[in-house]
Amino acid sequence: MSFLSRIMVLKSRGHFSTGARGVSSRKAGANFEGIRKRKAQQARNRVGLVIFGFAALYCVIGARMVFYAMSEPQTTSSIPPADRLMASRPDIVDRNGALLATDIRTVSLFAEPHKIVDADEVIEKLSTVLHDLDVKGTYTKLSSKSRFQWLKRQLTPKQQSQILALGIPGIGFRPEKRRFYPGGPTAAHIVGYVNIDNRGVSGMERYIDSQGLADLAAVGMTSSQPLEPVKLSIDVRVQSIVRDVVASSIDKYKSIGGGAVVIDVHTGEILGMASAPDFDPNDPNANGPEGWMNRMTNSTFEMGSTFKSFTLAMGLDYSKISLNDTIDARFPIRIGGFTIKDFHGKGRVLSIPEVFQYSSNIGTGKVADAVGITEHKAFLTRLGLLSRMHTELPEVANPSQPREWKKINSITISFGHGVSTTPLQTAVAGAALVNGGVLYPPTFLPRTQEQAAEVASQVMKPTTSRDMRYLFEWNGSKGSGRNARVDGFDVGGKTGTADKVVNGRYAHDKNFNAFLAAFPMSNPRYVVLSFSDEPKTDKGNGAALAATSAAPMVKEIIARSAPILGVQPSFGENGSALLVSY
Repeated sequence: MSFLSRIMVLKSRGHFSTGARGVSSRKAGANFEGIRKRKAQQARNRVGLVIFGFAALYCVIGARMVFYAMSEPQTTSSIPPADRLMASRPDIVDRNGALLATDIRTVSLFAEPHKIVDADEVIEKLSTVLHDLDVKGTYTKLSSKSRFQWLKRQLTPKQQSQILALGIPGIGFRPEKRRFYPGGPTAAHIVGYVNIDNRGVSGMERYIDSQGLADLAAVGMTSSQPLEPVKLSIDVRVQSIVRDVVASSIDKYKSIGGGAVVIDVHTGEILGMASAPDFDPNDPNANGPEGWMNRMTNSTFEMGSTFKSFTLAMGLDYSKISLNDTIDARFPIRIGGFTIKDFHGKGRVLSIPEVFQYSSNIGTGKVADAVGITEHKAFLTRLGLLSRMHTELPEVANPSQPREWKKINSITISFGHGVSTTPLQTAVAGAALVNGGVLYPPTFLPRTQEQAAEVASQVMKPTTSRDMRYLFEWNGSKGSGRNARVDGFDVGGKTGTADKVVNGRYAHDKNFNAFLAAFPMSNPRYVVLSFSDEPKTDKGNGAALAATSAAPMVKEIIARSAPILGVQPSFGENGSALLVSY
């Protein structure tokens, strides 16, 4: 077969179609590459658009943040809603319904700066009525870009009338409610006070807010409708007496502080409590931080020999002593390089009533030593003297005690040095000494005996309480409590004169004098505690000892308030108060 013939045969069999197929493949590859490039470009375009969108969004957010940072706060750019300004607080009344705090209507002055033409002229006119106007601050407000600014809150009707007569465009008045305290400082530390926006700052005013009123106000659910009054346990008549006696003691003894409280021993109700210096809640800033301090609940002190009441009760409760026992108080106690002796030592063996009467450090120290450290600490804990007191007032301080109790600590604590408590919790523990051994948490709200029983705890034997009533009566008639006796009302109690700690050392020229008392001892109904903080002894006023400073305070409080509290006097055949037997 010739060469040409072979070629023809091969063509006929398709062996020469490879070239055409190669061309077709190259065309398909080119088309695929074009599609791939177009899709990649589209993807890049989409990513670019997303990046651009995020960048634009962040630019907008940043611009708004700068705008808000440079603009006026929201609270001053719009007029506050009237319902929030006129929201009511409940009245506060005493146990008999006497008014202690209420709302009164008032007005506040505001400006709309965008309507003010001449800020200087406005300030000049307002200054003729508002003599305490902050000129610089007011000018800043009137020159701002905001649409609303408070200028003066809670004006008097006379001030409102005088400003209206000035005819100043761009200013106006908004109705508000202002808290008013008819008794002024009478019950300042109990009732407390509110701020310019009628929100509780201290005392029972703050307690009321904590019970839900503040939360309702925050979400705008309060209204101008009157609310149910909040009744307190205090009797404003007794409260006025207590406050008057405490304030007078400050003046008489030139002390830096003083206080007193009257407690119902069967319910834990506070009938009256005062701390001085105090303040007028209608103008709380007038007396400053010194007047705000509630020394009865928010200050702690070493209570001195009043603590001997708890030490002897502890010894009796643990059956380490009885009223018929004696203690050798002839020689001082020497321990750890310290010497513990009696202030007015008798240098002889003392009976338990004499240990109490003569306030023997040696005697009480030996009782504490006999009981032991663990039991000593446990007993004071049961009485609530080593932990924070729970009551309605927010202002409550934590007591202090040694980090580690050693024998020396237990002995010094037995006569009131080494543990610091608030005066109120000391009085509450004192009530348990005379009421049958029951501890009632203190309350500033009315409480029935049935309600009190639900929160009470038995902290000592009834027989221990019976013996302590005897010791209180004994000391009231024969010992340091004689200056608190009131004819017809058998008052018993225990004095405490303690050197104060200054810079880590006891200062012998600075005393804290206290007196813990109960009456009538035949059937105790009330505990009264008084104290004088750093009374001055250079005026010949007998302020050096609790018997001559704190005890007379209790005497006056009981003499004036016992008839109000319904306590009937009891006299013997010779006209003197009866000495009760136990």
